[in-house]
Amino acid sequence: MELEVHQPLNDMIYQVLHILFLALFIYLSVNVGYLLLISITGLFARRKSSIENINRKKIAVLITSYKEDDVIVNTIRQAVEHDYPKENFDVFLVADQLQPSTIEKIKTFDVHVSEVNFPVGSKARSLNFLLNKIDPAKYDIALVLDGDNIMTPGFLEKINSAFQEGFKAVQAHRTAKNRNTPVAVLDALSEEINNHLFRRAQRALGFSSSLIGSGMAFEFDTLKKVYNKPGILDNPACDREVDFEMMKNGITVQYLDDAMLLDEKVSSGNVFEKQRRRWLESQMLHLKLFLSKNEHVTRKTKDYWNKLFINLIPPRIIFLAIFFIIFLCCLAQYFLEIDITGFAITWWIVLFAAYILSLIIAVPSHLITLSTLKAFLYLPSVLFSYIKAAFTMKINRKEFVHTPKTYTGKTESTEK
Repeated sequence: MELEVHQPLNDMIYQVLHILFLALFIYLSVNVGYLLLISITGLFARRKSSIENINRKKIAVLITSYKEDDVIVNTIRQAVEHDYPKENFDVFLVADQLQPSTIEKIKTFDVHVSEVNFPVGSKARSLNFLLNKIDPAKYDIALVLDGDNIMTPGFLEKINSAFQEGFKAVQAHRTAKNRNTPVAVLDALSEEINNHLFRRAQRALGFSSSLIGSGMAFEFDTLKKVYNKPGILDNPACDREVDFEMMKNGITVQYLDDAMLLDEKVSSGNVFEKQRRRWLESQMLHLKLFLSKNEHVTRKTKDYWNKLFINLIPPRIIFLAIFFIIFLCCLAQYFLEIDITGFAITWWIVLFAAYILSLIIAVPSHLITLSTLKAFLYLPSVLFSYIKAAFTMKINRKEFVHTPKTYTGKTESTEK
């Protein structure tokens, strides 16, 4: 009699599990299908080289720095010595809580320095301060850089060419300055995969490139209007709001694959955790913009739906964690001879293989090295950091989560 009571209960539990795993399979299939499609598309993207234009727009290079004394002097030196005609660009720095000795060194260069000490430091406040201080009549383009970014030769020429072609917003190709630790290698790898999937492939499909937060350029007046938008000063994910405003105003963001900007990758697990916490919060804040009643998107274009879908895709490492849990369930299914998922393990393997293929396609050849393979041994540690970041994130955070930058070595790791 007891067995007869338990049997319907067990059947009901299995039915619920099967429905949940079916929903999970469909959800993963849609996401993996999209990632595989754009990854393959990115292979056929036209990598057009920028043509130098004899007409040159005036560019304001806006650099924000918060407690980055170790790297900012070199950044400023490289910026003011850039190979764009000197009369056509100026460098502006917001120095938030830099040491007096650092300020002294910076002032030896031809740079406009604004020392600030905001009660709540943020990139949005720094950019708002600069954009409202600079005479907009003097500049056509505003280029946003972080305190560790280094422009490679010809960078501003390529930015200029894109605007001469008629584009009103541009995202450059941000790439790793350093690969000096396994965590930095994984961060560099992640950056290049994102470049392939969410910038190069997006443009190949006719969508707008996603913005990153630095190495992005806009018409000066356009960016100034965005950073005077109510509420943006309290948004630590201001670059996501800029991305949303470009989409809302029908401005296509061009991606310049050959305009290389060196960016420091995080070198330790603790900093990685802080950075990913900020990114997770940024993704949630971006998603909130799509759902907000205060944001009046008059025309929902293909870019609107595409960006909304992208924001619903979980981070890559979360995908790996989900697949790991699924395979544990499949192992239990095999050894205990019970049907937990309702699917043969073959289907999960095919789905996982498609996901891994979408990532492999997106990896540039110069990162296929022994040091990259060794770095994968640190994935469990990185996953743990991601989980900690997910459980400690604050959606209503007002302050910018600072990740320290200290790398002053060579631009490439010597590891092979």
